[in-house]
Amino acid sequence: MLFSLTLAATLAVSAVQASPLLVKRHGPVKTPTVNDGIILNYALTLEYLERKFYQEGLANYTREEFVEAGFEDPFYDNLKEIYFDEQVHVQFLSEALTEAGITPTNELIYTFGTTNPVDFVTLSSVLEGVGVSAYIGAAKDIMNEEYLTAAGSILAVEARHTSYIRASLGKSPFPNPFDTPLGYNKVFSLAGAFITGGSSPVMLPFQAFPALTLQCSQADRSSVTFSGAFKAAQQFGVARDTPIYAVFFSGLKKLPVKVRITAGNAGDYKVDRIPAGVSGQTYVVLSKSDTDFSDEQIIAGPAILEVYNKGKAPSMPKPKCH
Repeated sequence: MLFSLTLAATLAVSAVQASPLLVKRHGPVKTPTVNDGIILNYALTLEYLERKFYQEGLANYTREEFVEAGFEDPFYDNLKEIYFDEQVHVQFLSEALTEAGITPTNELIYTFGTTNPVDFVTLSSVLEGVGVSAYIGAAKDIMNEEYLTAAGSILAVEARHTSYIRASLGKSPFPNPFDTPLGYNKVFSLAGAFITGGSSPVMLPFQAFPALTLQCSQADRSSVTFSGAFKAAQQFGVARDTPIYAVFFSGLKKLPVKVRITAGNAGDYKVDRIPAGVSGQTYVVLSKSDTDFSDEQIIAGPAILEVYNKGKAPSMPKPKCH
C-alpha cells in the first residue's frame, strides 16, 4: 500500500526556517557549495539528531510498552544497539573534524512529537531512511578517500537500521533495488523541522524549501493533494497558468507529474495519479520544471510517501492515509 507519512510534516514548520544551522532564505533556494569539512559537519548534525531521538525514545517508552504495542523482544534491546551506533557515529565524526582542525557542531534542542511507541518506531523508519538518503547524496562530493570510506561504512550500518525498523513495522525491509539519494537542502528541509533551539559554532550553507503538506483522498485512492501549495507558491510569483510538476524521487528515478489547481478557494495542487515505478520511502517536491530537477527549480518540499512493497503493488499505486 501507499500512504502519506505525515508525522514529520505536521511538526512545527516554522522550526525549519529558525534552525540554528540553516542560513536564512533570501529568495529562491540555491544549490550549496560544499567541501569535506562541511559534509562532515552535515553528517554530524544528522547523527546528533538521531542519537537524541533514540535517547529520548528509550527514556520515554519502556520495554513493556514496546511489547504491548506489538514490538516483541528483543526489539527493545536492538533499539539500544541502534542508539549505541549513533553514539559512536557522533564521537567518530566529532573527532575526525577536530583532528582536521575544523570546529565540529554540537547537539542542539530537538522536538520529535511522538506520544507512543508506534509513533516512535514510525518516525524512526522515516529518520533512518532520510539518513541513508543523505549519505548517498553527499558521497559524490567527498574528496578525501578516508572520509569517503568512513561515510560508506556508516551508510551501510544506517541502511541495516532502516531495514530492521521497516521489517518491525511490517513493511518490506528492502522495497527498492536502489536507495534514494537526496541533496543537502532537501535533507535539511526535513531534518530542520526537528531542530527547535540551541546554538552552534557552525553555520552550514543550506537553505530550507517551503514546507509541503500532503492529503491522500479516501474516496479516490489514486490521487494526492498538496494542501495550500498553489496559494503558497503565489508568493514566489507562480501564476495560475505556470506549469508546476510534482517530482517523485524513488531509488534512482525522478518521476515528474504535472499538477492541477483544485476547484474552490483552498489553493491546493493535486496529482490525479501518482506515477508507477515508485517504491519504498519516496520523496516528492513541487518544481517549475519536468526536466531540470535542481534546487533552483523547486518551490516546495520535500514531503514523504511510503509506497507498496515491491511485488505487491498494482501497476498504478494508490494512496492510503493514516
